[in-house]
Parts: sequence; structure tokens; C-alpha cells
Amino acid sequence: MPVIDVPPPAFMEEEEIAIFADAVGKFYAQHAPQKRVEKWREDGMVERDFWREAGAAGLLGVSVPTEYGGHGGDFRHDMVVIDQQGKHDVDGFGASLHNTIILPYLVRHGTEEQKLKYLPRLVSGDLVSAIAMSEPDAGSDLQSIKTTALKDGNGYRLNGSKTWISNGQLADFIIVVAKTDPAEGAKGISLLLLETDGAEGFARGKKLDKIGLDAQDTSELFFDNVFIPADNLLGGVEGRGFYQLMGELPQERLVIAMNAIAGIEKALDVTVEYVKNRKAFGKTIWDFQNTQFVLADLKARGTAARVFVNDCIAKLLEGKLDVSTASMAKYWVTELQSEVVDKCLQFHGGAGYINDYAIARMYRDTRIARIYGGSNEIMKMLIARGM
Repeated sequence: MPVIDVPPPAFMEEEEIAIFADAVGKFYAQHAPQKRVEKWREDGMVERDFWREAGAAGLLGVSVPTEYGGHGGDFRHDMVVIDQQGKHDVDGFGASLHNTIILPYLVRHGTEEQKLKYLPRLVSGDLVSAIAMSEPDAGSDLQSIKTTALKDGNGYRLNGSKTWISNGQLADFIIVVAKTDPAEGAKGISLLLLETDGAEGFARGKKLDKIGLDAQDTSELFFDNVFIPADNLLGGVEGRGFYQLMGELPQERLVIAMNAIAGIEKALDVTVEYVKNRKAFGKTIWDFQNTQFVLADLKARGTAARVFVNDCIAKLLEGKLDVSTASMAKYWVTELQSEVVDKCLQFHGGAGYINDYAIARMYRDTRIARIYGGSNEIMKMLIARGM
């Protein structure tokens, strides 16, 4: 029985959702055994074939409308893919980025031609996606980006660089955040769709050497006078990029909170199992009052976090999740995750510092959650604005 035993919310109890969860779980078990995942960690990325396997099994574009090659589901189906990935310890596969962050930009903001051209190939796994926002001097401050896409005939010339880009080595479809009118600040930002194959002037930098998330490729990207056809301006209207970004960020931040609560649950499960079996001074570590008190506290707060995240998901499904609430979820649950994992590692003693133990990888992987998707300091600013 899991340590945090909050019942599934009513919106996840439909039989069709349960059948889909079973199918996704079986896919991960068959196609991503731990030996294969360990190879991804060694290589620093998931191999391209797995993306096509996932596409063929129906794990990509699950909430994309059927008229664009998708599976016609909703955010609950996206949740299943993310949840089952965590349960099967499938590191590195950027399904949450692909399904819940990048594809919604096309579904909600793309022109009809853009949807018909790109969504079917993104659903099949023939295209792997990334979004290029951050720059060396502009992380959370998107208004300060320096990458430009200036008019040139029937298109744009893209110049600049991006960094910390997830899927950066694999992606052949990239949404690039650039300034089409540098004099207009936020109003001059647009999103452009770049197919990398044959794109003259596009280059990938080195795969960045991170302290965690070993199987997830993260890279620098460079654009030297890359030509982008006018038809690849997302939505077809210049200057809408900042609005498009702000509209999608609440869902992105909720997904980060969802991953964080899944990490909390996993850390507690492996730690309770460990302390009930590991003996010291003639008794199990669980028998010490300090162990019980600390883990009881983490269970209580983890339970509250799960209930809060479930409520946020319900709001999202109803179209009612606002910026402030999503920011609270991202901030509070990722902070709690770091605390939980740190205290759980302590209970493992020296074993907790050895990468053979899951808690050690969790410790390294967890740290980035307080930074990406907007740092937690930015989340506090957004929360304060709503007070």
C-alpha cells in the first residue's frame, strides 16, 4: 500500500481511463525495461526509435483532436502517460514536454495549415519536439531575450542562441521564441516553427553535462541567419508570442507540480520500505521514534500536496486554473519535494549517497524542479500579484 493513499479523484475513475492506464503501463513495462533505461542514462538521451514506438502505441498526442491525427482525449489521458512513466521509472522520455507543453501551442494557437502539417507527425513520433525559450542572459525574464526573427522577403531570418533546451539533441521540430520587432519589448515577441532537417545556419551545441536527469538530453542551440517561411509564424500574426506563452504557462507549471508530487510519493514509498528492513542497534530504523515522527510529518504534508494538486487538475479540466494557483502549486510542491527527498536520503545513511539506490538519483533529479518552468522566486512574485 502506498504511503500517501489519497483515493483517485472522481474525474479519473472512468473505465476508459483505467483501461488506457493499463495499456500505457504495459507499454512501459515491455518497451522500457530498466536495462534499456539504464542505457539511456549512460548515453544521456533516449534513442529515437523509442519515440516512434511510443507514437505507434498511442502515447503521443493523446489529447490532440482526431482530425489532426491525435487520439481525441483530454488532459486526463496526458496525466496517465505521465503517471505511468513515473511508476515504471522511465527516465528521460520527454512525454510531458511533448504532450502537455509543446503540442498545445499548435492545437490552441496554430493556423489550420500548421495543425494539418505538423500535428500528425508529432503524434506519430516522426517529429520530436522542443521549445526554445531560455537564453544565457534571459532565463525566466522572457522579455529580455535577444534572439531575433526579422522580415526577409516571404519569411524571417532567425539569429541568436538558446540554452538549457530539453530534447535539444533529438528534436527536429522546435518552437523558437524570438523578437520580430525588437523595439516593442514583449509586444514584439513571436513564436516560430522550425524544422531542423536541412535548415541552413541551424546548429546544436554540446549536450550539457547536468548534475541530474541523466537520461534527458539538454542542449544549446544556435541560429545563424536561419530562414523561417512566413507560414511558420505560429498563428500567422506577429507580436502574439508573449500572449501565447503566458496562456500556456499555468498548465506547464501544474505539470511540474504533478511530477513533484509523484516524486514525493515515490521517495516516501522506497524509504518506508528501506527503514522497515534496515537494522541498526538491534532494531529496525523504523522502530526509532525520530524515524516515525519525521516520516509522519512528511506523509501529512505530502497528503495535503496531493489533494491540492488534484484540485488544481480539476480546475484545469474546467478551464478555471489561474496563474496564481498554478504558481502556488509549482512553488510549494517542488519545495516540499526537495525537503522530502533530502530527509528520505538521510534515512538511507551512506547508501543514500550511492547512485545504485533510487533515492540518490531522486536527490540529483529533484533540484531542477525549483528552477525550470520559472524559478520559485518568480512564482512568489506571481502569487503576490494576485493578493
